[in-house]
Amino acid sequence: MVTMAMAAYDVKDAGLAEKGRLRIEWAEQWMPVLRLIRARFSKERPLKGVRISACLHVTTETANLAITLKEGGADVVLCASNPLSTQDDVAASLVKDSGIPVFAIKGENNETYYNHILAALAHKPQVTMDDGADLVTTILTKRHELISDILGGTEETTTGVIRLRSMARQGVLKFPIIAVNDADTKHLFDNRYGTGQSTVDGIIRATNVLLAGTNVVVAGYGWCGRGLAMRADGLGANVIVTEVNPTRAIEAVMDGYRVMPMAEAAKIGDLFVTLTGDKNVIRAEHFQMMKSGAIVCNSGHFNVEIDIPALEAMSKNKRQTRDFVDEYTLDDGRKIYLLGEGRLINLASAEGHPAVVMDMSFANQALSVEYMVKSGNKLEQKVYAVPTEIDQEIARLKLSSMGVSIDTLTPEQVEYLASWSEGT
Repeated sequence: MVTMAMAAYDVKDAGLAEKGRLRIEWAEQWMPVLRLIRARFSKERPLKGVRISACLHVTTETANLAITLKEGGADVVLCASNPLSTQDDVAASLVKDSGIPVFAIKGENNETYYNHILAALAHKPQVTMDDGADLVTTILTKRHELISDILGGTEETTTGVIRLRSMARQGVLKFPIIAVNDADTKHLFDNRYGTGQSTVDGIIRATNVLLAGTNVVVAGYGWCGRGLAMRADGLGANVIVTEVNPTRAIEAVMDGYRVMPMAEAAKIGDLFVTLTGDKNVIRAEHFQMMKSGAIVCNSGHFNVEIDIPALEAMSKNKRQTRDFVDEYTLDDGRKIYLLGEGRLINLASAEGHPAVVMDMSFANQALSVEYMVKSGNKLEQKVYAVPTEIDQEIARLKLSSMGVSIDTLTPEQVEYLASWSEGT
């Protein structure tokens, strides 16, 4: 590994670039909205000279976003937002074929992960792009001197938005952030359909288990949990939902799933997946009740959703039985299997969300950065929603790319919806 202070980039193997380039091209053909944005950016150059530091999952889809930003004139540096989510061939191609510095290696340890974040911040960004808010957190705790140059940033995922809103409430957030995750064209599709499919993909690649007839416990019924429950149900699993939000729990019941506390689900579950954005959702008391052979994994952003230290303390032996599968033998002889070190299983053992759904998410990122560059000096130090006109334009472009037409309001309907006088 090269020294961060001297490095222009840090990837596993630059020789993987050709494979990465082909995979980036494959993803591009499934991202028509981002292609349209890239074509406009290439002509208009709205991001000319803007320094962007991005902390995202280094995947084929992210590569297409980074290339789009560069086509728009931006000076982009990329690091990983998770130690296990990097696709090393993609990182190599971005460096070699696109001239975009990348600091990311799949399987990097915690020290290297944060060194890579610091390397990306050495770029002295004017715009930050986060997936989990680690970039912003590092700025606020270790690189405070960078704040004066920052126009603002964007945030990709639920966990990051939660952290950033907490910063805003406590008055420590020092520049505006656009919550890309909260755009309808992001969370309604990326979180639900993307997470649903890619999580199942990751679990099956890691374990080759049959979901039909299996008791699958879904912890959390937000948009990610809804998506996973839908996909697991479609494959014949017996879906059990655990929740702390009573409204979401009612929704899960009316969607046809069993709802119960984790303490009850732990006794009957075969496969457990956390998607809550909180910590210690599965704890020691739950491990104590699980049947031997239970499989536990996480598809929320951080691995704290599972109390891994508690599982370690309860175990007399640990061994890796398959790639991304750790077998823990408890003191009483029961075996519990943890996937992907408790990190995002859809990216640890699979490829993450399909490009066709990330097309909308990263279109939001690209257009939100453009908006931030144009409006950053007018925005306050708080978390903003993606402007409605951007959200709607992305939906319109996506429908057009799918060959789908919809109705438009007539003048009479527009007038009626704006009026209060006409009743029964």
